[in-house]
Amino acid sequence: MMTKALLRGLEGRAMWVVAILLAIAVAVPAANLLLPVGHPLHVPNHFVPLLGKYLTYAMLALALDLVWGYCGILSLGHGAFFALGGYAMGMYLMRQIGDRGVYAHPVLPDFMVFLNYGELPWFWLGFDMFWFAALMVVLVPGLVAFVFGWFAFRSRVTGVYLSIITQAMTYALMLAFFRNDMGFGGNNGLTDFKDILGAPIQSQTTRAALFAASALALALAFVVCSSIVNSKLGKVMVAVRDAESRTRFLGYRVEGYKLFAFTASAVMAGVAGALYVPQVGIINPGEFAPANSIEVVIWAAVGGRGTLVGPIIGAVLVNAGKSWFTGLFPEFWLFALGGLFVAVTLFLPRGIVGAFSGGWSALKARRASARAEAGAETVEPVAAE
Repeated sequence: MMTKALLRGLEGRAMWVVAILLAIAVAVPAANLLLPVGHPLHVPNHFVPLLGKYLTYAMLALALDLVWGYCGILSLGHGAFFALGGYAMGMYLMRQIGDRGVYAHPVLPDFMVFLNYGELPWFWLGFDMFWFAALMVVLVPGLVAFVFGWFAFRSRVTGVYLSIITQAMTYALMLAFFRNDMGFGGNNGLTDFKDILGAPIQSQTTRAALFAASALALALAFVVCSSIVNSKLGKVMVAVRDAESRTRFLGYRVEGYKLFAFTASAVMAGVAGALYVPQVGIINPGEFAPANSIEVVIWAAVGGRGTLVGPIIGAVLVNAGKSWFTGLFPEFWLFALGGLFVAVTLFLPRGIVGAFSGGWSALKARRASARAEAGAETVEPVAAE
């Protein structure tokens, strides 16, 4: 049954998106590892983790699109789930340092030695094992989203009020993680990673492997989201988005559908955060900043919410533009981002993909109408004879 549902997610346009992502997962590492530096198709070493970061952002935008584009839940706190997944991976990477840290302590990370911790906190136990860290990457964001959604959706909090409390959630987490006594490195966060699964994290091969893992994870997330939105469950989610009260009156337990979408989306965001951390080399409380979550909304809006592929395109384009723009005019980037959001809202309310799909559908409709009129003109003389 699960296989059938996943195959449903590969129908139509989804198959092409997955094929492109799989090709990228192979082509970029190959161009980096196999082609010589002087080759025109060679991908520089510094460019591989940058592209990998874009893919993790694309996965985060895709996760948001599942709840915003198809369930009508505008979350301004999805950066929190991204950061929680990142911290879970960061804790594993910190435990791998061992006695190679500045203070050469075999168990405690450097910041704990500096802050005079006597022993490893209980919530750090088990993070020396990759399988446990991977489990926490999924479990912690999912559990936080489930508990938050349980109370919010059962209380029938909707609209702008729900958006505000999601923003309050990520802000509260940011303030908590900034505290040194929380045991997560305070404002410095977690950094100076050495190994991942026994491989040097800074090596060219490891970075290529992390990029490929990000592309494969994005492809899998896209298939899962496509399977959900094309199923009966997805149809009910769209009904909740378009007419929640009417859907409730028809007998559906709206809270359950919203809770499922919100939790599944949080899990995907957590996985994206876990892939992000080893590629950028740091995770700190700044990732919880509400501005980051708002930026994710802009990515989805630019690409086109409710399209799945749109947020992926939007995340890559906006962040590529950010890398270029901040290199030339760093002090004006936020103005440019705000102007982009206003322009998209006014002139491309359906986003890039939505506008393209609408234009393409209108063009096909005009062609079909023209063919029908031409057929009618050829039939009339025959009828007269």
